[in-house]
Amino acid sequence: MTVEKRIGILVVAYNAAATLAKTLDRIPAEIRSDIREIIVSDDHSQDSTYLVGLGYQQISDLPITLIRQPQNLGYGGNQKAGYEVAIEHGLDIVVMLHGDGQYAPESLPEMVGPLLAGEADAVFGSRIMIKGAARKGGMPLYKYVGNRVLTRFENAVLGTHLSEFHSGYRAYSVDALKQIPFQQNSNGFNFDTQIIIQMHDAGMRIKEIPIPTFYGDEISYVAGMEYAADVTKDVIGYRLQKAGFGDGSRVTVKEEYELKPNEDSSHGRISMLLGSRPPSKILDLGCSSGLLAERLRDMGHYVTGVDVNEFEGVGERTGAFFKADLNQGIPPDVGTGFDLVLAADVLEHLPRPGDLLEEIRRVLSPDGTALICIPNIAHWYPRLRSMLGMFDYDQRGILDTTHLRFFTRRSIRKLIERHDYSILRLEAVGLPLDAIGLEGHKGHWVRLIDNLFSSLWPTMFGYQFIVEVAPRVHSTINLE
Repeated sequence: MTVEKRIGILVVAYNAAATLAKTLDRIPAEIRSDIREIIVSDDHSQDSTYLVGLGYQQISDLPITLIRQPQNLGYGGNQKAGYEVAIEHGLDIVVMLHGDGQYAPESLPEMVGPLLAGEADAVFGSRIMIKGAARKGGMPLYKYVGNRVLTRFENAVLGTHLSEFHSGYRAYSVDALKQIPFQQNSNGFNFDTQIIIQMHDAGMRIKEIPIPTFYGDEISYVAGMEYAADVTKDVIGYRLQKAGFGDGSRVTVKEEYELKPNEDSSHGRISMLLGSRPPSKILDLGCSSGLLAERLRDMGHYVTGVDVNEFEGVGERTGAFFKADLNQGIPPDVGTGFDLVLAADVLEHLPRPGDLLEEIRRVLSPDGTALICIPNIAHWYPRLRSMLGMFDYDQRGILDTTHLRFFTRRSIRKLIERHDYSILRLEAVGLPLDAIGLEGHKGHWVRLIDNLFSSLWPTMFGYQFIVEVAPRVHSTINLE
């Protein structure tokens, strides 16, 4: 194998004095000359692992860099340290090999092959790809069952299709590692799951190859139930952060707002309302990338969009687009005479939402109406967090970090009436289940229950309120 890419091997070792030299001996001859560096990272072992590594370094022709961590970093922490070295030393590929010999060094050529060919950003060795191989190789039944159950659950939640999530035999493109915040991951064994989540979220290519299974006398330091709980928390946490819940420490959502197309969510309900009306002239305030505007345009409406950001594609999705800060009012160039002004998820972002209501009155046609969508701060989710002393901002949703004002059903009524509008329609909409990955049949029963409770107790279970308003018309009496 004559290659141009710099291949590195990261050997993570803990109490591996009896197996480290044997593991290094098994590195096949066909790849030895192409290995630029073998980083042996002793995670502050309690035995003579470091001394064994030091002795091996003296007699071997392999390019070994030996590191002894000054304190035990944990399985994930040791990987972090090793990947940092791989980045600092300018390697192109790094393969993680366990010092206890559980994963076959003989498979190294197959592990790096897809990376050398540019077919993947990461390659995982799978013990499950060949039916029955894991059990024949000595994987205990309880571990096999746990592996299959967890992998199926992780695939379902994340939308991935991996045969195994829990193999420790992995090869990475160093450029790919540079692009993900692996330093923020756990120091424990669930590091491996977290790095899969990060690569999946970044749209990176993961390829699996079959590897042999070997279970010998090595000591397992994994606490099974604790590990299962950690990875379950990780994948569910990812789905929630992807939907905007949480602080975004691992997943940061785009500034662009996503379309919520389900008929029970705000965008779906707005589409249903306007889909039954004749073609009209609509002003979409806070239109984001124009995904909702595009839907309305396809129904025959002419939509003018306004947003503080000009996202890619917004000009094609709207009839006309104006970049403007609504805190400064609706730009005059937008014009007037709109049949409907749409302010979906806008008022809560403004320090003086009443000013925008006055601006809306100015641009409406004499018979025009405004359709407002507002999050409900009295929903059970922020109530529960406050009650438990866990109030904080999320990336999206009711507790969006960009929200400056909070509204209940009563307070939005008062604001609207104070600015001389009549309320024509006020209804609650439920959770945006499509935004958290519960589309179609997966969210059917959740949707039914949420709709039922929203109708019975809208101030508690209504996630958002949709309000249609019209300026009040005051009759003039001629006293002459």
